[in-house]
Amino acid sequence: MKWRFHPPPAEDDRLPLNELGISPLTGQILRNRGISGADEARKFLNPALSDLPDPFTMKDLEKAVRRITQAIGKGEKITLYGDYDVDGTTATAILSLFLKKAGARVDFHLPHRVREGYGLNLEAIKKIHASGTRLLITADCGVSDHGEIEWARANGLEVIVTDHHEVPENLPPALAILNPKQKDCPYPFKDLAGVGVAFNLLIGLRTSLRREGFFQDGNGPNLKEYLDLVALGTVSDVVPLVGANRILVKFGLGELSHSSRPGIAALKGVSGLEAGPVDTTGIHFRLAPRINAAGRLEDAREVIHLLTSNDPEQSRSVAVRLNELNSFRQRIEEKILSQAREMIESRRPEGRRRSIVLASQDWHPGVIGIVASRLTEEFNCPTILIALKENLGKGSGRSIDAFPLFEGLKACQDWMETFGGHAQAAGLVIRADRISDFARAFEEVVGARLSEEDALPYLTLDALTSLEQLNEPFLAELEMLAPFGTGNPEPVLGVENLKVVGSRLVGKGHLRIRIQEGRRTREAIGFGMGSWHPLSGEGMRMAFSPQVNQYQGSRSLQLRIIDLQPGSKP
Repeated sequence: MKWRFHPPPAEDDRLPLNELGISPLTGQILRNRGISGADEARKFLNPALSDLPDPFTMKDLEKAVRRITQAIGKGEKITLYGDYDVDGTTATAILSLFLKKAGARVDFHLPHRVREGYGLNLEAIKKIHASGTRLLITADCGVSDHGEIEWARANGLEVIVTDHHEVPENLPPALAILNPKQKDCPYPFKDLAGVGVAFNLLIGLRTSLRREGFFQDGNGPNLKEYLDLVALGTVSDVVPLVGANRILVKFGLGELSHSSRPGIAALKGVSGLEAGPVDTTGIHFRLAPRINAAGRLEDAREVIHLLTSNDPEQSRSVAVRLNELNSFRQRIEEKILSQAREMIESRRPEGRRRSIVLASQDWHPGVIGIVASRLTEEFNCPTILIALKENLGKGSGRSIDAFPLFEGLKACQDWMETFGGHAQAAGLVIRADRISDFARAFEEVVGARLSEEDALPYLTLDALTSLEQLNEPFLAELEMLAPFGTGNPEPVLGVENLKVVGSRLVGKGHLRIRIQEGRRTREAIGFGMGSWHPLSGEGMRMAFSPQVNQYQGSRSLQLRIIDLQPGSKP
């Protein structure tokens, strides 16, 4: 794998390291994240909830707050309509928890992925209307559902949309649309997750309800207690962990690590996260897959019961069920992945392609997104997988940084029935007889956008360093750089002129090596790198991510190997 480096900052653009009290290495990492000023660096390293933007700058938020306050005061029935993924379920959960504490009559609906599909479903809207609901609030969906919201308005059902997906040219006729991506929305941070939009609504709503005297104690719910769910949804939806998202997740991880919710405790228990703090890795690989398993394979409504329940036994039962579903999902995923790889291999004689578009009648629509993500990483190209049922296909796509997927699909929209999503992930519906033409059109769009260099796998390093610099002060600074994710990736460092002084296999196919630079030695671990066999005394260079390892109350610096390459002996 080819190594690349961020360019060093210009002399007049360097951070005041002494003033900030950080090392040159941490200063370089900050500069690589686009942080150049001292104030900006201070806010990044020491975020505060008071730095969050004013929620009332979000377009239509005040209008939404007025209508919800009115509905609570009159005892009107409110129904929440959420998406079935982690972002949608956590957004639905915090809205439900808050509204119930405010005395609202509130119900919720989460669509079935296969039977009802993504977004607002007209038949579901009709049933909600028939149940007596006069105010519908969406969570992480709705901004593209023009026809369904038009029907609702015509039949006396008012709709407040809270969403964060890309905004269509023609907005639906909702009473209020809360989405910072609207062109005329003054809210300064545009990359909130759906649960982040919902949380802003709660901040505004609490202000209004306090003013109207709805809370007996005068204050209302402590919104900090909802940040565990906000962090869970934000991290799971892979939005950039910068700006407002960084603040919400930084404080939310603390709440998540010590959450008193029975559902969170049960979920952490089946995920192997009972002890120690929860970080973004724990969310991505432990908590989120189990929550998503319900919406992918069955019914996501039980997730809401898990996240809002006060009953430890019920929570434990639901968590065990989600864990079983996740294991089943993993087996389906591996089967689809194997089939997709075989299809890709069979097409090699046709020549190299810049994109992957595959379809099958045998694939589960709830799992193809995960497989598309794995193929995108494996082949370093935009990937769309389509699950066919009779003459219609539901597709899920993932992309690389160099290619904005939503824009790419927009250029091919004539071939699809519907589509939506983000730069890195999207969904679509397409007729089976149009898939071949769509695949050709998509390949042309991708080929025109991506260069040969974009298609080559490479590793971007933040800096070259030495083992000597990986000390206790750097460990403390690394903790300040977290949480890591999109927009703020884990630092990737390189060390050259190393000597291997020992290696062994650990766990299931992992490699642990002991490396030496001068008089200093350290251990490093390569997960899934058990097939490597570095010889003792061999010269190497290593790219790695430094990580904080916490075990039984103690902290240490762990070096996670990303790439090992032969190098000259020191």
